[in-house]
Amino acid sequence: MAKKDASGAPDSSKIWSVFSLVSALGAAAVAKKGLNATWRTATRKKPPENPADPDVQLREAVAWAVFSGAFVGLARMLAQRRAASYYARSTGHLPPGLHKDGQ
Repeated sequence: MAKKDASGAPDSSKIWSVFSLVSALGAAAVAKKGLNATWRTATRKKPPENPADPDVQLREAVAWAVFSGAFVGLARMLAQRRAASYYARSTGHLPPGLHKDGQ
């Protein structure tokens, strides 16, 4: 049974944790598919399975690390922003641990 807060509602920090994790994992999976397709189109080669393999050229390994890190990080951030927006619309407040930055 889900833990409840003082108002008797389910613990929103647990709900947010699960919601945030699912959105980040989903975004990473979708980004990986798009990333692989983009890499094949741009280089006409399969993406390196293991960039640490000495048989992979250093230039290719570095390019893959930079490209994949930026692409997956951006997808996760966008998914978590959408999840936080949905959470805020649904509950009337930002998820636990998030606050306006005052800019």
